[in-house]
Order: sequence, then structure tokens, then C-alpha cells
Amino acid sequence: MKNEQTQIPTIDSLGEWKRTDNCGTLRQHHVDRDVILMGWVNRRRDLGNLIFIDLRDREGITQVVFDPQVNAATHEKAHVLRNEWVLAVKGTVVPRLEGRENRDLPTGEIEIKVEEVKILNLTETPPFQVDGAVDASESLRLKYRYLELRRPQIFENFRKRHAIASFIRAYLDERGFMEVETPILTKSTPEGARDYLVPSRINRGMFYALPQSPQLFKQLLMVAGFDRYYQVVRCFRDEDLRADRQPEFTQVDLEMAFVDEKAVMDIFEGMMGALFTRIMDTKIESPIPHLTYQDAMNRFGTDRPDLRFAMELVNITDIADQSDFKVFKGVVATGGMVKAICVKNAAANYSRKMLDEISLVATANGAKGLAWIKIAADKWQSPVAKFFNDETKLALNGRLDAVPGDLILMVADQPAIANAALSALRLEMAQREELIKEGEHAFVWVTDFPLLEYDDAAGRFVAVHHPFTAPVEEDLELLLEHPGKVRARAYDLVLNGSEIGGGSIRIHNASIQETVFEALGISPEEARSKFGFLIDALKHGAPPHGGMALGFDRLVAIMAGVNSIREIIAFPKTTSGTCPLTVAPSPVDPKQLKELGLSINL
Repeated sequence: MKNEQTQIPTIDSLGEWKRTDNCGTLRQHHVDRDVILMGWVNRRRDLGNLIFIDLRDREGITQVVFDPQVNAATHEKAHVLRNEWVLAVKGTVVPRLEGRENRDLPTGEIEIKVEEVKILNLTETPPFQVDGAVDASESLRLKYRYLELRRPQIFENFRKRHAIASFIRAYLDERGFMEVETPILTKSTPEGARDYLVPSRINRGMFYALPQSPQLFKQLLMVAGFDRYYQVVRCFRDEDLRADRQPEFTQVDLEMAFVDEKAVMDIFEGMMGALFTRIMDTKIESPIPHLTYQDAMNRFGTDRPDLRFAMELVNITDIADQSDFKVFKGVVATGGMVKAICVKNAAANYSRKMLDEISLVATANGAKGLAWIKIAADKWQSPVAKFFNDETKLALNGRLDAVPGDLILMVADQPAIANAALSALRLEMAQREELIKEGEHAFVWVTDFPLLEYDDAAGRFVAVHHPFTAPVEEDLELLLEHPGKVRARAYDLVLNGSEIGGGSIRIHNASIQETVFEALGISPEEARSKFGFLIDALKHGAPPHGGMALGFDRLVAIMAGVNSIREIIAFPKTTSGTCPLTVAPSPVDPKQLKELGLSINL
């Protein structure tokens, strides 16, 4: 054992060895079979006379045994083996001794009596333990992402990702869709998120943009008569990042000709039902419920409502205005609203200090504060109780269906802020009260979005979805005089409070498209410069068409049960948009900048 510390083993060649099986498939009926396995040392147990190695590859773990009575030289060689070394072993499948089986492993009834071993590569001491609990920061794990990807539980996320993508492709193929690749280097048309720009060396001073989506190209394919298109496509957006957002992401993009909203939604609804049955062995509610945009905002404060639990927002503005509470009355007088949620059977669970902590959720979402009421058997327990008479108390209790033991949370502000704050509080309280059942999946379609909304910073109307979404036909006459009242033929698919897909019927008439550009404050000259190719295409027999894009990363993350899409992207960026693994973005050689005619001006 003395040589164990100083001996540097020889790296062996595979030679003529070929793997016969992986480390997850051998079972009792394979006993007496001669095999060659290859993989990484997951764990080593040296009992002196016998050395046990758990050999791991992507399919699982098999225990291999080095016995000096089988091959003394091989046994001696096994003394130096360490975790994460790469091995090939040749031996025979034998049953484990009675009582030594591992019921937690599919291969737990057998082991391999090793006759020969080849050390294919060594490893430096890993920066964190590959086997076992996560014991490193995210930045360190992303720097050595290839090691983290060896973890079986991480790998299973990618097996599921592959299965989902394969199923979706097969589902669409069977329904007459054709996958077509669209350009990655394209024209910058900044209407929405910022583009990633790529300078052209040949056309100095000119730039390509990486696509935020294949939107315009898939519309052109409909003009071309392709009828049914799809693509599992990489997209790029230069925007602030969070758990469900990356600078580069994958979406399932789809477009159909000669359809209305229902036809597109039916394709996705059928696909989700079949997908969850196949992958998750669970049935989703069918038909998927619909909510209008306005109904979603009124009842849940967001156009991405989580329907796995109740606790809806309730407008109590009229009752609050009858109180003597100056804060409420002042907000109402300036056109604001007072909304509330009732947390059932929660009054006793929250101290004054805890309620102060919860109020931070409201203020983080723009509210000036949070008012609360604990409903007791004979009275209200609340700092605002003195401002309400018995009649208004009864009215408020009735509006919220509040009974003794319930907790009421109220926010008074302008509608957008009141909705945002209470929507966040609704999720916070659902998590605290454990109202969300594990493994539950609640889909909802959100429809009837406004086509445009006014952007105070830009000083003009902007598209809620994108400027190629068709307006509802009866609202066309409002486009120029009352653009904020125009409804869109758009629809979003929401799952567990996360928007996983969005689409619309597109504008297929050049005149209407030019009118929408005008409503957006885009001059004819600017429209021609940015979108002239689209306008020309619409004048050459564009059929009615519509489609949708599914956020593939978000969908996989939900189906895999992880909280961040970084967990299901092989080599993700951090929230600052950097890659710890490759140290990107990084400076480039000045010669490259010179070739492109660029200089850095910080």
C-alpha cells in the first residue's frame, strides 16, 4: 500500500477492446456472461482482500469487484484507482452474495468479477464532489459544468429534454408539418427586446442581427405556400436575465396557413395532452380553460395566472372608499383602486413581525405598503380596524367570503401596481401556506390581449406582442384614432404561472400592416427600410396565416421539476450573461476589430 501514494499509473490504450454493455443494463439473467464495461469510478471501497468499484456511465452504475484470486496483477492495479478516473474492465457477470444485494440499483443483484482493467485516463482532484449532494456555488458548478453534467440526476434532465423534443417533432411530422431552417444571420428589426449584432467583415460598417425569433421568415414561408412549418430553433435576445430567461434559448416555432385562432390552439392543446401523457404519465385538463386578458388581470393581477390554487384578487375599491382611512380614500380619489386577497385559515399563523416581512413583497413590486386584517370571531384585529364601521366591515367580509380565522391582505394604488403587488403576494402566500400540490400542472389560455399599449418612456404606442399581430376585425377602424382600444388576435399558453407559449393570427394584408406601423409611430420611410421585404411579400398573394412559439426551455424545466431553465440547458449563462466555463464574453484581438472596421469606445 506504500506505493499507492507515489505510483503514477500508466494510461492504457483501448486497443481492440469494445464495450459490450453499458453500466445500467446488466441483470440476474446475464449471469455467467463475459462483458466489457467502460465508465468513470463513481466510488471505491478497498477492503484489502477485495476492492469494490462502482463504475458509472450515463445509463447507470454497476459494481465491479477486484479479487486477487481471479487476477493478482489486476487486483494490485486496482489499489491506485480513484474517483472519476476513466476505466475499462473485462470480466464475468456473477450474482451478488445473498444479503448483499442493493435494491436501490437496477443492477443491484449482480456484480462483475474483473479479470482485466485498463486505466483510460486520470483526473485532477475535482473541485466538487460529483457523486452525492451539491456542495458548490453555482458559479463554480458552471465553470466545471462538464463535471456537473456527470451527475445522474442532472443527466436525466437532458434525457427528458431529448424525449420531449423527439416527441414534439414526431407529433408535428404526423400532422403534415415540415421542419425548415431559417437564417441565423439576419436583419436587425428592433421592435421589442434588443438585438445581438454581428459586424460584417465583407460589408464594412454593416451589421447582421441574431434572430429574436424566426417570425418574419416563417410568415414568408406561408406566402411561399409551405402551408405547415415548424422548427426547433435557437433564438437570441439581449435583455436582462432571470431564472426563466437566457440570452440564447430554444423555442418550438410553428406557422400554419388558412387557419383561425382555434386551429392553431387545437394543435398545441392536442400536443400538450399527448406529451404529458407520454412523458409524465399524467393527463391534463381538456379542454384547457380560457381566460380573457382583462379577466386574468382582474382576478389574478397578471396575464400569467397560476391556477393550481384559488385565492383570487377581489376589487374592494367601493367599500374602501366608504371607510375613514385616508390612505384608501386618497388613492380612490386619484383614480386608483383597492384590491385584496383572503388567505383562508391563516390569521393565527402570522405575527406582526411576519406580516411586516410579507409587506416587503408588496413594496418590492411597487406598492407603497400593505394593509392587513385578521378576522376573529367577534372583531377585526388590524391597525386599520378603527377606520371601518360595522357596516363596512360586514360588507368587506362578505365581498371576500372571509370568516373567523382568515387573513385579509390589501393594497391601494394605481391599477397596474395594485395588480402586480397582489399577484406577487398571492404566490408568496400560496407557497407559505403550501397550497400548491406537487406534480400538479394547470394550463390556461389567455386571449383577447390589447394590440398596443402606450409606453411612457418611448412616448408612443408599442406592440404588446409584436407589430405583425392581426387586430380583431371589428376594431380596425380604431387603429389610428384609439389604438389603445384595439384588441389583438393573440393568445398565450400559460402553465403553472409561467408563459410557455404565445402566438397570434398574423396580418396578411399589406395595407393593414402599414396602418399598424403608422399607429406605432413608424414612418413609411422607416417601415420600408426595416420591413420593406415583408410588405412586398404581403402584396404577392399572402394567405391568412397564424402560428405560435413554444418556450421549449421553460416547458422542459417545468416537466423536469426544476426551478431554473439553467438546469436544463447544457452550458447556460449566468444572470449577468457570462459563461464561467469559456469566460465569455471576452476581449478580442485588435486585429479582428481592425478587419471589421471597428474600434472600442468605452
